[in-house]
Amino acid sequence: MVVIFIMPSFTNAEELDQAQLNKERMALYKKGETLTFIPWYYFAAIDTYERNVRSVRNDIPKRENGVLSIYIKPEDWSGLSNPVKKDTYAPTIHLFSGIGLDGNNDGKASLEDDEDILYTFIHRLHFYGPSRQYIRMMLWDYYQRAITVDIIDEYASLYQYYGKLNIEGNAFPLPIRSTHSYRSTWGAPRSFGGRRVHEGTDIFANYGTPVRSTCYGVIETKGWNRIGGWRIGIRDLYNNYHYYAHLGGFNKDLQRGQVVEPGTLIGYVGSTGYGPPGTSGKFPPHLHYGIYKDNGYSEWSFDPYPKLRLWERQDRSK
Repeated sequence: MVVIFIMPSFTNAEELDQAQLNKERMALYKKGETLTFIPWYYFAAIDTYERNVRSVRNDIPKRENGVLSIYIKPEDWSGLSNPVKKDTYAPTIHLFSGIGLDGNNDGKASLEDDEDILYTFIHRLHFYGPSRQYIRMMLWDYYQRAITVDIIDEYASLYQYYGKLNIEGNAFPLPIRSTHSYRSTWGAPRSFGGRRVHEGTDIFANYGTPVRSTCYGVIETKGWNRIGGWRIGIRDLYNNYHYYAHLGGFNKDLQRGQVVEPGTLIGYVGSTGYGPPGTSGKFPPHLHYGIYKDNGYSEWSFDPYPKLRLWERQDRSK
């Protein structure tokens, strides 16, 4: 009797699809680099930012085909007065002052074609030079929003640091073996600093318990906040701003703009805040952990409790 063992595949179809998607995206980013001398990781950062914005906005249509998420309004592409709203014929597009271009010489300037989108987007940019300073100026001219420029610059730092697109993973903010407790407190009333609601989850632990980054990201803020005390803010690749407050101290090696990853030590549990710099001890030691989402116009908080429970389970399973 012959016994045949069928081994399970460790790479599922979704992972293969994502790998192929990243391969196609990287090819387009590299093409953008060739055309402009702007490093590929800035095109990756711009596309990631626009993908994140599309995912949370109702006024921008979701793209069903293609791999790029860079959004160009149809009326800008074809021309505001063009009777053919999805015009692909370059001469009539330009006749009606549209901006759509044929990026791959296939005879069409299609808003559904990734190469045409990339080529048209590049021609909308105001080039000053390929240095970081000039790229930030270019991004400001295009988006007219300082925080957007900062976010894209931070994404570029991550892609440059790791040299790849698949940068994923999370960790619980405290060591699993530490003594800690928490429950969902998002939205609860607070009074210090005026009537407001609690925009996070309080994780109670002993003074000096290590606090870790929950994500791959870039340190966006570090220092004192009147309510949050000593705090650190980290931006991840999904437009999430991770906020760690009431720290007793920082990891002295960390600086603003630095890349961190899940598990990186960022500070220690304390009870700082609710006053001028140095105020401490007005409440039991704990980590206030919050998450905020940016949609290209504004930023809002959402309940981090479900993610914390998930990350804790994942860390325990490891």
